[in-house]
Amino acid sequence: MDDLIYSTMLDGERDSENLLRPKSMDEYIGQETIKNNLAVYIQAAKRRGDNLDHVLLYGPPGLGKTTLAHIIANELGVPITVTSGTAIPSKFEMSAILSKLQHNEVLFIDEIHRLPASLEEILYPAMEDFKLDFVTGKGLAATSVNVPVEKFTLIGATTKAGNLAAPLRDRFGMQMRLVPYTDDQLKQIVINSAKRLNVEIDQNAALEIAKRSRQTPRIANRILRRVRDFAEVFSGGVINLEITKISLERMQIDCLGLDSVDKNLIVTLITKFNGGPVGLNTLASATGEDALTIEDVYEPYLMQLGFIARSPRGRVCMPNAYKHYGIKPTKEQMTQMSLFDLEQNENK
Repeated sequence: MDDLIYSTMLDGERDSENLLRPKSMDEYIGQETIKNNLAVYIQAAKRRGDNLDHVLLYGPPGLGKTTLAHIIANELGVPITVTSGTAIPSKFEMSAILSKLQHNEVLFIDEIHRLPASLEEILYPAMEDFKLDFVTGKGLAATSVNVPVEKFTLIGATTKAGNLAAPLRDRFGMQMRLVPYTDDQLKQIVINSAKRLNVEIDQNAALEIAKRSRQTPRIANRILRRVRDFAEVFSGGVINLEITKISLERMQIDCLGLDSVDKNLIVTLITKFNGGPVGLNTLASATGEDALTIEDVYEPYLMQLGFIARSPRGRVCMPNAYKHYGIKPTKEQMTQMSLFDLEQNENK
C-alpha cells in the first residue's frame, strides 16, 4: 500500500524540484487572487479549529498546483498525504488511504480526473460526511456499514477539470483556476530559484529564461537547471545573458520557447499535410509523438500563440506559424486558412 503514496523526493531531479519549491504563501510568486482568498479561508479554518473545505486546483500543467497544495498544508500546520489518480488501483487501497488520515490532514490527489469512477464513489461520503460506506453480504443478506474517518481536506489537481464527474466536482467547496504567468513573474521565480541553487544570475539572463518558458514556472526552473550546467562548464558558474543565449540555442529553444518538437509538429503539418486539416492521431503517427502528449503538452501553447487551430475536420496551421518559421504559404494553404476563418465566423 505504501507504494501507492509517492514521496516528493524520488530521485535527484525531484530533489531539485523540492529545493526550488516555495514553502509559504509569501514565497509563492503569482496567482495573487487565489493566494489572497486562500489566506482568508485558511485563517478562518484555523480559528474554528476545523478542517479546510475541499479544494480543486485546475489549469495547464506546470503552474504550481502541487506546490500550492503543499503550501496549504504548511500554512494549516497539518501533514499531507500525496498520491495520484493513476496510483490507486482499487476501493480497498482508497479506503485504506482515507482511514489512515490524521485529524484535519490534507490528502492531495494529483491528476484526479484519472481516478476511476468506482473510486470516486468511495470519496463522495468521505468528502461530505467523513465516513466510508461498505456493503457486506450478498442479496437479501446485504447490509450497509458506515465507518467514520477523521475530518480531512481533499485537494485535487487536474489539467482537465471538464473530465471530472459532476458529482465529484460539486463536492469541492473551492474551485480555483491557475492562470499562466507573466514574464516579470517568471523572472522573479528564476531569480529566487537561482538563490536556492546558490547560482549567480543577472537580471537580463533571468528575463531571457522567463521569456522562453512558455509562461510556466516548471519550465522556467527546468531551463534554469540546464543553463546552470552550461554556466558551470563555460562561464565559471555565473549565469549571464551570453551563456544563457548559448545554452538555449544548444537546447533548441527559440525566442518564443518553442523547441524541436514544436517545430517538427508545425513543419510536418505544413509540408506533409499541406497545412491541414489533419486529425490528431494522424499527426502523431507522422511526427512519432504520442497523441496525448501533443494534445496536453504542446498543442495548448501552440494554440495560444495562434500557430494552430482546431476545426471539426482536424488541426489547421495558422499564419503566425508560417511567419515564425519563415515558410511562405501556398495558395491552397491560404485557402485552407480562409475556410477555417469562415467556419469560425459562421459558428459564432
